[in-house]
Amino acid sequence: MKYNRIKLLLEDDFEKLQNAKILLLGVGGVGSFCLDCLIRSGVEDITIVDFDTFDETNQNRQMWSELHDGEVKVEALKKHYPDIKIINTRIDEQWVWDFDFDEYDLVLDAIDDVRAKLALAQKCYKKLISSFGSAKRLDPTKIEVTDISKTYGDKFGSKIRYELKKRGFKKKYRVVFSSEEAKVKAKGSFMGVTASFGLAMCSEAIRILTRK
Repeated sequence: MKYNRIKLLLEDDFEKLQNAKILLLGVGGVGSFCLDCLIRSGVEDITIVDFDTFDETNQNRQMWSELHDGEVKVEALKKHYPDIKIINTRIDEQWVWDFDFDEYDLVLDAIDDVRAKLALAQKCYKKLISSFGSAKRLDPTKIEVTDISKTYGDKFGSKIRYELKKRGFKKKYRVVFSSEEAKVKAKGSFMGVTASFGLAMCSEAIRILTRK
């Protein structure tokens, strides 16, 4: 019985996960672990969006990457999760403004493009969970999930807040961030942190969905 343990935990709320419709943007280090967590938790209707291909440098932090070198990420992931829907495209600011998010219960943002992240906040903050910087860090216990206005210790997050303020944005939405000071200037990464970001994002999604 595939979902017995999660059903014991969530009881009647488990059905809310099975009826949810989720859009996951970006399936790299954070997004791939979030995807795996969602599926293992019983979420059945998931659409993933990414344009990239797997390469050797992904293998220290991305699910299944060692098995699919050179393959398109969304197509490779569908081999492991055949029920997901896939969109192979680059997520930029214009794509966000053009895309219809209405049918989704939650939008999970695991992308790096600043302008696209800003557009996502402006367009669908009510259903958005956004990931800030997971690179350059070693301590997963510093990860927090909170409202964007309460984030701290993250230069990437500070930039997002600053740019949103410039645009007159004053709404609230949920973000996953780390207060740990960056260890290096280069964009090095550790799976213990990137994976934990993805799992934290999945956990927050489940919390919101079962609360409804």
